[in-house]
Amino acid sequence: MFAIRGDWDHEAAAEFLTETTVPVRLSCHTPDGNLWMLSLWYEYDPATGAFRCATAASAEVVRYLEADDTVAFEISTNDVPYRGVRGQGTASIAPDENKEVLRRLLTRYLGGTDSGLAKSLLSPDREEVCITISIERAYTWDFSDRMGGGSK
Repeated sequence: MFAIRGDWDHEAAAEFLTETTVPVRLSCHTPDGNLWMLSLWYEYDPATGAFRCATAASAEVVRYLEADDTVAFEISTNDVPYRGVRGQGTASIAPDENKEVLRRLLTRYLGGTDSGLAKSLLSPDREEVCITISIERAYTWDFSDRMGGGSK
């Protein structure tokens, strides 16, 4: 399991990462050494301490991560009270066979696969990959006590 500091232990962080449906903000390096940041839907796997995202195989981030697999990430609330998890890890890329990860993400974020967006993303012409982020270390914060609201 990854190293963790801050307001939460692994169990509280896992609860937050499992229940919170905001995109992960993922940062990586481009092949020419610049920084790149993007937002992706994710699912967290408490058994492995990793999270998975899905994207098109042709997405630039796939090329970037193939060149340099180190990443930084943040998953945090956008509304008061602010709380979240940020950290560092490594990314691996694999085909999303039958778009299984994508289907789970569509259900998690959109409630199913019936929307126009879902149908577009599930198109047979679109090749999908799974990006797995293995967390190496994380920092958690929860400002509920000073901003109001329940703590995780």
